[in-house]
Amino acid sequence: MSGYPEPSPPSLADAVRAFTTGSLSAEDFQAIFATSKVYCPRGENPGFLALHDTQQPVIPMFSSLKELRRYAGKESKYFVITGAEVLDLLPTGYGFVLDIDGQHRMVFDAKAVEQMVDFTMRRMYG
Repeated sequence: MSGYPEPSPPSLADAVRAFTTGSLSAEDFQAIFATSKVYCPRGENPGFLALHDTQQPVIPMFSSLKELRRYAGKESKYFVITGAEVLDLLPTGYGFVLDIDGQHRMVFDAKAVEQMVDFTMRRMYG
């Protein structure tokens, strides 16, 4: 044992930046996303808030509280789940947009979400 601390994994914001600039593979991004905290705005009722003024419905999600506040305001309500929980709970036919007002916005349509779920299942169950 060397006595050095293990390096901490990159934050979701760092992973978004690295993936959108081509310095992180899709597999590595998905591995980081699955274990990261994801900040979701919420309304009066439980569940995700969807944007329906897009080609297909998407749900805004954020890599940090700072990004969520930039989009929804300082007093907005939110909940926090992991990326794996996002993939588990996202309604069929919905995509999501990560950091919608951020410099490195990422949009995952419903097909991309299905592929992420398949990838996660293969990693977990072989």
